[in-house]
Amino acid sequence: MRRTAVSHWSNVLAAGIALALASGGLGAAATNDGPVARTEAGRVAGLVQSQSVTFYNIPYAAPPTGERRWRPPAAPARWRGVRDASTPGPSCPQQVPGNGRPNLGGVTSGTDEDCLQVTVFAPKRARRAPVMVWIHGGSHRTGAGWVTSGASFARDGVVLVGVNYRLGPLGTFAHPALTAEAGGSGPTGNYGLMDQIAALRWVRRNIAAFGGDPDNVTLFGESAGGVSVQFLMAQPETRGLFHKVVIQSGAGWYRPQDLAEKSARGVEIARAVGLEQATAAQLRGVPADLLIAKACCEFTPFQDGRMVTRTPTQAFAAGGMPDVPLIIGWNSGEDVLMSPSRPNLATKVTPEIRAAYPEEAAAGETVLARANFSDRIMGAPARWVAARASSGKPSWLYYFTYVAGRFRPRPTAWHADEIDFVFDGFDQWVPPGSVSEEDRAKAAQTHSCWVAFAKSGIPHCDGGPAWPAYHPTSDQLLEIGRENRVVTNFRKPQLDAQERLSLPELLAPR
Repeated sequence: MRRTAVSHWSNVLAAGIALALASGGLGAAATNDGPVARTEAGRVAGLVQSQSVTFYNIPYAAPPTGERRWRPPAAPARWRGVRDASTPGPSCPQQVPGNGRPNLGGVTSGTDEDCLQVTVFAPKRARRAPVMVWIHGGSHRTGAGWVTSGASFARDGVVLVGVNYRLGPLGTFAHPALTAEAGGSGPTGNYGLMDQIAALRWVRRNIAAFGGDPDNVTLFGESAGGVSVQFLMAQPETRGLFHKVVIQSGAGWYRPQDLAEKSARGVEIARAVGLEQATAAQLRGVPADLLIAKACCEFTPFQDGRMVTRTPTQAFAAGGMPDVPLIIGWNSGEDVLMSPSRPNLATKVTPEIRAAYPEEAAAGETVLARANFSDRIMGAPARWVAARASSGKPSWLYYFTYVAGRFRPRPTAWHADEIDFVFDGFDQWVPPGSVSEEDRAKAAQTHSCWVAFAKSGIPHCDGGPAWPAYHPTSDQLLEIGRENRVVTNFRKPQLDAQERLSLPELLAPR
């Protein structure tokens, strides 16, 4: 990002915001309706649960509805009295099955464009507790910040904040009419990313009211959330808003996509909903569910040339990422993400790649394609990011292989399987009889690594071997499996081959 765009964006986010935080934590304020915290926009009343004090549906920005659709987030309106924060608010618009079953992001119903809210899980009587900000996954199309409970983090002394952000074509969308409206330097297109920045700014200004320490914030996310974390790291205006980072199955290499490419896709979406030569007003008049039904398929942040000027891959290569402690890793069954919509990723097997995978090639083309996919999309990028980050504050690399008892004899840990273990949260979704004692012990151990990292910046795990910091010369990662173990030179020939194949194209100027 260039300075003119940074200045414009900072002014947009700061406009109209007044500081009115409570001094101290949650201990002093309580009513019959639940514990009360004072935010800059007004007081909120949450509820006491067995492991946490929880506040749902706290607005961090104004509703992005009507004229505010496809605009940068604005400050929320102040309210009088005490706002009820005892139940989750709406999730951002997304496709849901409609039969009571959750979609891939865990959402069953209750979606609305008025969705820019955070959920706070705080320890009881918290005072300057470490803070973790969770960016949920879901391909930038599904999910919500309240879906995964942070109660176990609160139980263990960490304030956890879950963030809702605009999704799908409401979160990542470019069109010539909107670009013209934004002017020559106004941010456009990356509205979900703008929301995440606004939420981080809200945390900075307000989290002390919930007993959190604004100077000890760990930003973490999984899948699309991990992608978002890396784009947030690449934005200069996020400096100082977080102090540690965890990226779970968030890849690490990104193809440059510019405003022209995304605008052409936006024109196609407009035509799909019946709009030729659409104006901004006409676009804003399209019902959200129709937009979502007609728009596919990729909603990753992109280089709009104003707010986002380079990919995280480009920023890491140029040494432009914040120097903060970092954990990054992936799961052994990431190939579950292979689909017909990504044939280029599954089938791009060059002679060099084939030579680097002799065992997989001998086992057949399907085995080779799956190994190639997992290493190119997750494994090699994660190792490369850990290596780039290791020159400053330490980084740690992991490979998650533990398969929960209810999924055995499945041989690999699928994409997102680690979330239950990181959050130590089986009871939210899984029938108790389906969780073994071994599963619970592994969840407690994995969760302890993340808690220790939030508190100290070092992932000390309860039991098992010490997790060594990553460095390219030692090339060590922690395998989180039935027994944790340190592995040296994990799949080194294969991951090296992936770097040689992919990085030159991704880093080439366009």
